[in-house]
Amino acid sequence: MIHTLYVEEEVAEHPRTREVCERFPRAVRILCRRYGEIFNRKAQNFRLQKRNPALILARKHGRLVLETPPGYGLGDHRHFYFSHMLNCLYDCRYCFLQGMYRSAHYVLFVNYEDFRSAIEAKISGFCGETCFFYSGYDCDSLAFEPVTRFAENFLPFFAGHPEAWTEFRTKSTQIQVLLERKVIPNCVVAFSFTPLGISETLEHRVPPIEKRLKAMKELQERGWKLGLRFDPLIYQPDFRAHYERLYSDVFRVLRPEGLHSVSLGPFRLPKSLYENMYRLYPDEKLFAISLEERKGVLSYPRGLEEEVTAFCTRELLRHIPGDILFPCHVPA
Repeated sequence: MIHTLYVEEEVAEHPRTREVCERFPRAVRILCRRYGEIFNRKAQNFRLQKRNPALILARKHGRLVLETPPGYGLGDHRHFYFSHMLNCLYDCRYCFLQGMYRSAHYVLFVNYEDFRSAIEAKISGFCGETCFFYSGYDCDSLAFEPVTRFAENFLPFFAGHPEAWTEFRTKSTQIQVLLERKVIPNCVVAFSFTPLGISETLEHRVPPIEKRLKAMKELQERGWKLGLRFDPLIYQPDFRAHYERLYSDVFRVLRPEGLHSVSLGPFRLPKSLYENMYRLYPDEKLFAISLEERKGVLSYPRGLEEEVTAFCTRELLRHIPGDILFPCHVPA
């Protein structure tokens, strides 16, 4: 799967670097001074790289834990995210990552110990307040687990900090690391979904819905706290039938009383990222509908956005209690 490994000189002897390199013994290994030399180069072809991305092993410097953007998070708590990895194994055409980076290569920051120290500092700084830490913002939290061993490393850490919550957001079925250990009550495993027809068209390489639901059922039976993320809500003329079927399929498998939270949010992208994505995929039907700009964010025209959101909210409330539903909003 990985044919080329770029390794920063600074982390060449890091234990995690050695572990990853041993996993890909046939990969071409190239040393570099900083990962940006590869990742941030101009005139890269994102679409071409996405077919066969390289893996870059690097050290994360600077601020390792950041406050989440507006509308990302659950309830009135302190919300932070940290990115042990940049870019995703999957190829979802609506994802902002498609327009954020020049490169489709994966970057894995191997200095987990520094992330843990930075999270501990945030926990200490907000003593007594509930803090959420999200790991699936710039990547999928679990999809690359056999290589990164991210969950394997961070589950024990959060088990030792019961005052803090973490969310692993994913579209993956890589749940073995969770099944093999004791449930951590302050961890939410949140799965993202779009309806079948939309998923097959826009979510390339993503496991089928039925396999993700099977994984969720296994986790629910073991006692893990689960989240459902219907974000973004994608419009198409028959969206009602598609979302009705999706919710019916989901709650035929999952017990609503076993869910920690459900969130939904409209399709939205910063204007600059949308423009980059449109240049990559000018023929993509997703971008055929006219969008409306509000405070630098592009979304569906307000009336259409409200129609889709209101319908999906009503349908969800037929299955779940309102106190676990968290809507995300576009700037007014």
